[in-house]
Amino acid sequence: MTTQMDGRQNAGPVTQSHVLINLQDLKRFPKFVQGTSDNDDKTTGARGPYFKFQLQDVNVTMERSGLNGTEGVIQENYLQGMFGNMMTLCAMLPLLVFSCLNSILLQRIPEVVRICGCLAAIFILFLFTSILVKVSLEPIVFFAVTMLTIFLINSFGAVLQGSIFGLAGLLPALYTAPIMSGQGMAGTFAAVAMICAIASGSSPTESAFGYFNTACVVILLAILAYLALPHLEFSRYYFSKGKTEWKKGLEREEERVCKMDLIKQDPSHVSERRASAQLMESASTETPRNVSVFTILRKIWPMALMVCLVFTVTIGVFPAVTVDVKSNISADGTWGTYFIPICCFLLFNVFDWIGRSLTAVCMWPRKDSKFLPVLVLARIIFIPVFMLCNVHPRRMPVFFTHDAWYIVFMMFFAFSNGYLASLCMCYGPKNVFATEAETAGAIMAFFLSLGLATGACLSFLFRGLV
Repeated sequence: MTTQMDGRQNAGPVTQSHVLINLQDLKRFPKFVQGTSDNDDKTTGARGPYFKFQLQDVNVTMERSGLNGTEGVIQENYLQGMFGNMMTLCAMLPLLVFSCLNSILLQRIPEVVRICGCLAAIFILFLFTSILVKVSLEPIVFFAVTMLTIFLINSFGAVLQGSIFGLAGLLPALYTAPIMSGQGMAGTFAAVAMICAIASGSSPTESAFGYFNTACVVILLAILAYLALPHLEFSRYYFSKGKTEWKKGLEREEERVCKMDLIKQDPSHVSERRASAQLMESASTETPRNVSVFTILRKIWPMALMVCLVFTVTIGVFPAVTVDVKSNISADGTWGTYFIPICCFLLFNVFDWIGRSLTAVCMWPRKDSKFLPVLVLARIIFIPVFMLCNVHPRRMPVFFTHDAWYIVFMMFFAFSNGYLASLCMCYGPKNVFATEAETAGAIMAFFLSLGLATGACLSFLFRGLV
């Protein structure tokens, strides 16, 4: 029975598995602590007022700190000024290191330990952060504890991300899309929560307490979803398929070795013996064995580089450049207050979500098409385009002044990010044997993280050039 036939005959389990994978990744929505730990910094605006509030000097009054989240501290102190850079460093360093080590962990630590262990650790850290909201700390102590928490969350998050993509690599390419879609949903939720917090006039601490508690609930749902996954017939079929192919590969290898020994021991027909031995050697190269990470990388490097470039371009300008664009219609009015939350964060996350979700029903261009790398390279044009929008403060001239330009650019920018990144993540593990798919998924996750880190570093340059 072919894979396609199995998918059609198990329509019910397919749908349930699709939902479970989505639930498994929904834990990513509380990105206000993780910073740029996954695809992109989707909740910078949502977490900003809370951290600014907690890091303010003791002698700063409550009126100056902007309790409703719509006003900032009049003058930032040292800790507030360096918070963004330090957060990026504490997020990127463990993300890259543990994403790189993930291919080793895949072979040494069982999958259930990696996934459930990381989810449990992240849950405890978010629960601790939620309790910390209600505790009064000195700014320097709060700063140190927050940076340590960000470091730990991103360490566990990197292992979890690689494990999830590795697990998805065992399924058909269609089922990587729900993971990417879940990340898009996470950003949309955070953007909506930020807008609601501004509209309600709630304090930064109240909003943050709600964010962190919601994160804990969704992480618990993710743990339950993962534990239920092996009980689905569809999931068991594909998870056992890789093990079956591995056993068959070992049996074929043992049979090949035995035949080679028999051929070498046969004293007759020397020329035929050499030809048969060479044929057996060539056939052995097609047998899936325990190959190295670099061997798998040689098979998927085009997709790995493309997903890295997609996120490098995205994080290079979002949100470092895009968040400083000012409305030319009503900069100081109500529209000015909601312009960035709606047109930057909400619009990006909605169209990013649409792009990621679209790959579940349409996967074009195909993985061997030359049009795919052309589309990925074409996204570089968004870097100068956003730099020429109405960004303030700036030294460069403004070319795209009207708000409509910014909105249109943001829609295409977000949609292309979600769609092309999801395509690459779906295609990568399908270029290798089923026994290598889990490692290939972890490698793709590493290059995704590398793109995030590269984009975060380049964002300082792009913003400085403006």
